[in-house]
Amino acid sequence: MRAEDCGAHVDILPCPGGPVLVRGAQEIVDAHGTAHAVSRPVVAVCRCGNSGRLPWCDGTHKV
Repeated sequence: MRAEDCGAHVDILPCPGGPVLVRGAQEIVDAHGTAHAVSRPVVAVCRCGNSGRLPWCDGTHKV
């Protein structure tokens, strides 16, 4: 279910040089259409594409 379908509020905050923080989502759908369940109030989504845990950020961008 999409946030706009149930009236949920989702915040999206791009961190400079880092991931995108997503607050309030129940799932994240990646570019391939795969849905990833969200089990925490805030998750960090990788923007660099080098994470070993895609779509989640693992801090690889700092290396």
